[in-house]
Order: sequence, then C-alpha cells, then structure tokens
Amino acid sequence: MKSNCESCAHFVYDDESECYTCEVNLDEDEMARFIQGSVFDCNFYRLDDEYAIVRKQN
Repeated sequence: MKSNCESCAHFVYDDESECYTCEVNLDEDEMARFIQGSVFDCNFYRLDDEYAIVRKQN
C-alpha cells in the first residue's frame, strides 16, 4: 500500500513550527526512506476519514 501523508490521520498541523508533521515515531530506516522520497509504504498509515462517525450513526 503506497501511503499519502496528506490524507493520513497522523499528519497534523503543528502551530509551533507552523508546518505539517507526522505524529508517528518512525525508526531510523523508515525515516531515511521517507526523507529520500523513495516509495514509502507506511505501516502506520490510517485514512483521515472525518465522516466515519456519521456513517456509523446511520
């Protein structure tokens, strides 16, 4: 599964640094692959589906 950080629930805006950051602590190898921009399959990727609760209520 190819991950898109922009649609991940762990990718949040940090007011202090004024940029988006990942809240997951990646290990050294994962971080290196992520920074290099190679194909990165994140095991922690979770779709940020803000409407999931609404669908459950129906």
